Amino acid sequence: MTGTPFSVATRTTGSGAVVTVEGELDVATAPRLRAAVDAVTLGTGQLLVVDLAGVTFCDSSGISALIAARNLAEAAGAGVALAAVPARLSRTFALIGLADFFPTYPSAEDALRD
Repeated sequence: MTGTPFSVATRTTGSGAVVTVEGELDVATAPRLRAAVDAVTLGTGQLLVVDLAGVTFCDSSGISALIAARNLAEAAGAGVALAAVPARLSRTFALIGLADFFPTYPSAEDALRD
């Protein structure tokens, strides 16, 4: 781990919400992602986009937080997408059988356009 400061920011769009994560997504910071996602209001047919472009590390707690985000979106009748997934995390998803679990896009804007 590099000690990169962690941040999570949320913005609302006409299509739903974008949650942007930066830094290390791990056991210490995953609760902050969960809290940010819990605070988002989603309606049926909307989309929750989690932008991971700035994520420098992700452990199992971070992956669990992403799965929880997916579950929350689906419970609201909304979709979920991951944007700008770092290559290392994409490989991890493939290794643990989650490669097709999340729709992924090169950027949050691409996810919102789809």
